[in-house]
Amino acid sequence: MTGIELKTHQVWQDLAEILESLNPDALVTEHLKLCEYKVGGYWDENGDFYEEIILPSSLYVELVSSSLGITDRERWIQFKFFLKADTNASEKKVITHPQKFGELILIYDENLEFIDEKWQIDIDFPLVVTKGEQQ
Repeated sequence: MTGIELKTHQVWQDLAEILESLNPDALVTEHLKLCEYKVGGYWDENGDFYEEIILPSSLYVELVSSSLGITDRERWIQFKFFLKADTNASEKKVITHPQKFGELILIYDENLEFIDEKWQIDIDFPLVVTKGEQQ
């Protein structure tokens, strides 16, 4: 075993700078706009299928974690977000007490090209609209 201490290694500072420069908030906002705040073909934790889930357009996202993955052939970056919304928000869309109603994981390759998404949504949340429930 070598005597390298990763906690003081320059690689951590370099990674932190890269992650700060990526602006994950812009990435998730772009993703939500592209999917029009909808999730198609969603299976919930009970095994129920929904043709479409419509998310509240006034949702708030919070970056929870970011990570890098490296194998011998691939490299990727993953961002995990909490999805929050305020059920008491006025029409002015002022979010005062956001409640978590889901999670979104976005995965990009080393060229920042989108690879995959993973959703976890509380379908019983008052602002979430479901369509086409099939059991």
